[in-house]
Amino acid sequence: MRETVMCREMRREPAWVSAIRLAMLEGRVTVAGVVEEANLIEGRERTVGDVLETMCERNLLSAVDDDAYVPGPVLLESDRFDLDFGNASDGGAHRWNSSV
Repeated sequence: MRETVMCREMRREPAWVSAIRLAMLEGRVTVAGVVEEANLIEGRERTVGDVLETMCERNLLSAVDDDAYVPGPVLLESDRFDLDFGNASDGGAHRWNSSV
């Protein structure tokens, strides 16, 4: 059991990658959802909250209440809707190539 926990924790991904995945696939993002999706250790809630607020300031997300965000104009107007988030932590979606 202990090895499983260690392995899970070693497979963390950036909180912003998880936030984008949840926003685009689930339509809603919360701190708790990002912590779970990114396999973050307990105690990272404040950091994730800061990440989500920054994403909101940059119009990647839009706040709908104190705890939840939805995709913002930058994500909604993006032409990157066919991304495969399956390998996001292995150099996938967070290394978008732009044709511009």
